Amino acid sequence: MFKWTGYEVYLVGGCVRDLMLNRIPKDFDIITSAELKEVVRVFSQCEIVGKRFPICHVHFENTIVEVQTVIPASTSFQEDCARILRAIRIAARLGFRFSRETAHFVKHLSPSILKLDRGRLLMEMNYMLAYGSAEASLRLLWKFGLLEVLLPIQAAYLVKHGFRRRDKRSNLLLSLFSNLDKLLAPDRPCHSSLWIAILAFHKALSDQPRDPLVVAVFSLAVYNGGDMLEAVKIARRINKSHDESFCELLEPRDLDFEALKHEVMDFAESSKGALSKMTDEYFVSQAMAGYSRAPFSDLVFIPLALYLKASKIFECVRGGGERRFASKQGSKIDYESLAYGSPQEVRHTFARIVFDTVYPLDLTE
Repeated sequence: MFKWTGYEVYLVGGCVRDLMLNRIPKDFDIITSAELKEVVRVFSQCEIVGKRFPICHVHFENTIVEVQTVIPASTSFQEDCARILRAIRIAARLGFRFSRETAHFVKHLSPSILKLDRGRLLMEMNYMLAYGSAEASLRLLWKFGLLEVLLPIQAAYLVKHGFRRRDKRSNLLLSLFSNLDKLLAPDRPCHSSLWIAILAFHKALSDQPRDPLVVAVFSLAVYNGGDMLEAVKIARRINKSHDESFCELLEPRDLDFEALKHEVMDFAESSKGALSKMTDEYFVSQAMAGYSRAPFSDLVFIPLALYLKASKIFECVRGGGERRFASKQGSKIDYESLAYGSPQEVRHTFARIVFDTVYPLDLTE
């Protein structure tokens, strides 16, 4: 009936999911461009419920259809700034584009997300980065000026390397998360310690570029629980070139075992140091200090327990031989363990992502 009177009408919510899965929906939610008074005028058996966000319950025989009127983007985002992050997440996951009006207010109201508590921010970031749409999420966060607020360190990296807001190019940071996405899906997420460790790894490597062989040994040592000798043996058998497009990787050098071991352990220490910087409010606040137009942000949403869990990924390289970190058996990802945060499963997946980003070679081969 709305369509007959010239309004836009869409099914939303769980009924869409059920219909896509060929299930019979338990109920229907509708959103329309009609105003509340128009809904009441069109449907006689209609009642308005809710005070802050009024909606209509339209009665059809034994069924109640929930009808929501379209709220302007500016009003919606100001009423609940978390909707800005949800909009980014949905657009990234489903490949949607914002209308001009929505895009305008996402960008100009982005600083308001600092009103959210840190636990909520971590939850929203995890929804964006742990469910198979991390690269697209990072690109959208950068495009709309949210990355400077949420992840100033990574925003500074993009600025330093001349990455434009609508840039279609890739780089090591985005490639790492692209490879993470290949392993995940909305029903196969990872624990947040994995993407946090990837951010720390990249920060350490961008601060001090390394020989690709050092990165290979590092990832293999993480993979096998810290057995440096085995990691070096496998790495020396690599017969494919590293990705030379990444400025974070140096020209290969001829390193003996001791020199290679020293650099790998130093890199592990640097990665842990980068993780520490990501949880230091002063350091975070200085990441974008050199860019006058950047918003101020000293946001740290990584709690201590999560910091400690992520840091253990690097500790096996520094002390694996002595502490005997358990190595994962088999190459198949156990997604239940990965979502739970099993140390072996997280280390295995982290190493696989790093290795496959630097070298076009599967770890299982």
